[in-house]
Amino acid sequence: MTKQTVMVDGNRLTIEDIYHIANQTKTLQLSDADAFKQRINKGALFVNTLLREEGFIYGVTTGYGDSCTVSIPLEHVADLSRHLYTFHGCGLGAHFDEEQTRAIMAVRINSLAQGFSGVRYQLLQQISQLLEHDILPLIPQEGSVGASGDLTPLSYLAAVLAGERDVRYQEQTQSAESVFNVLNILPLTLNPKEGLAIMNGTAVMTALACLAHQRAAYLSQLSTRITSLVSVALLGNASHFDEQLFTVKPHAGQITVARRIREDLPVACQAPRNDCRLQDRYSLRCAPHVIGVLEDALPWFRQFIENELNSANDNPIIDAENERVLHGGHFYGGHIAFAMDSMKTAVANLADLMDRQLAQLVDPKFNNGLPANLSGAKAEQAMLNHGFKAVQIAVSAWTAEALKLTMPASVFSRSTECHNQDKVSMGTIAARDCIRVLELTEQVAVASLMAAVQAVELRGDTHLLSANLTMTMQQVREHVPFLESDRALEQVLRLCLQLVRGQHWSLYE
Repeated sequence: MTKQTVMVDGNRLTIEDIYHIANQTKTLQLSDADAFKQRINKGALFVNTLLREEGFIYGVTTGYGDSCTVSIPLEHVADLSRHLYTFHGCGLGAHFDEEQTRAIMAVRINSLAQGFSGVRYQLLQQISQLLEHDILPLIPQEGSVGASGDLTPLSYLAAVLAGERDVRYQEQTQSAESVFNVLNILPLTLNPKEGLAIMNGTAVMTALACLAHQRAAYLSQLSTRITSLVSVALLGNASHFDEQLFTVKPHAGQITVARRIREDLPVACQAPRNDCRLQDRYSLRCAPHVIGVLEDALPWFRQFIENELNSANDNPIIDAENERVLHGGHFYGGHIAFAMDSMKTAVANLADLMDRQLAQLVDPKFNNGLPANLSGAKAEQAMLNHGFKAVQIAVSAWTAEALKLTMPASVFSRSTECHNQDKVSMGTIAARDCIRVLELTEQVAVASLMAAVQAVELRGDTHLLSANLTMTMQQVREHVPFLESDRALEQVLRLCLQLVRGQHWSLYE
């Protein structure tokens, strides 16, 4: 079956478009419409005209950054792009994974497709061709301060377009040159301004932000479903999620979360009972208020991220239509930095919430009669088995690490590059931190989900569960057997983590 496509033609893309390209559920298609080609090429032609007329263009007839006062003789202009991506080849740390790399490439091509970067249509074709063949530059994660954009990581994309450095192709690391030879792809000699156009932008942080948004939105729903399961397991008070209660503090996000929990809870749980507390502990009672912060923030995170995704964010801007070269600072990643710093804080609070819920579930002082550590062992084996004891310790460790990483990256600006880049965004570090917080919170979520399902089964009366909770219980039990005797849970945790990251489990409409 033919995959759906995401058209790149200068019109707006969405976070979901980048997510689908990154996960290969859709393919990127570069428009071949004549009007689009002409609009892109017009910028490159204008740059060439200025060169013939000996115009003065930053990064084309000058050095870069603080070296902008250094004039480049016309006979050396053609070498400048190669020098730019060459001396920036100093990234370190782990490489971005395949999903992240596809997202980076998709975000960069969409920015260049806005038509204000002075590049040829041929350059966009080269990026599109790499994505088509799934030739992925090996891009180190570390080395960007987020203004002048993601220079060092994006230098690896620029170099690969020119047939240099290494790529990931067919699950192997190979030289770009060798892969190009096999596939008869011609290396691209970058024209004046093209090296700068590729590298001097926010594609890396924005790509990570697109992926982070999708993961955060799913985690919001997953933590809500876990809260519903925990409420059932702990004989929680359903009145904490009353519709009227939330009309007097009408944050839309927490109203949504409370409604989802109400719809999850069995009818039997919603009637007044003598066996429930008048007021549950905060990790149950205030769950809509905690999760609701992220729910309310997601729309404005989207606004920040999608505006950046659909912007020309290099420098200088080439306004070929009005024959102007506009020198500015659109490479500055402040909006992404703020969104990522804010998102990781909201997400880490979900980890903390689920950690506290799990602590209640495993502790017989607080779990309303469930076995200690949710052990499912029969009486004669009870003294030997420890259920979810170690899982709860691990969840505490993962939560602590997530909370530790919520220090905002954006406030750690460093003056760099001879004090030319004297105020920088740190947007890429913020985005990388956010991804790590998401990873840790997903680990907390899968452990909490497994424990909550165990707890509900130990409580009994599963035939009374709502359709939503029954569905989740069944989905989990397809992969996670009931924990009766102690067994190592690492592999099943990893499997569930993979399922969560692939968003395979249905939650809310």
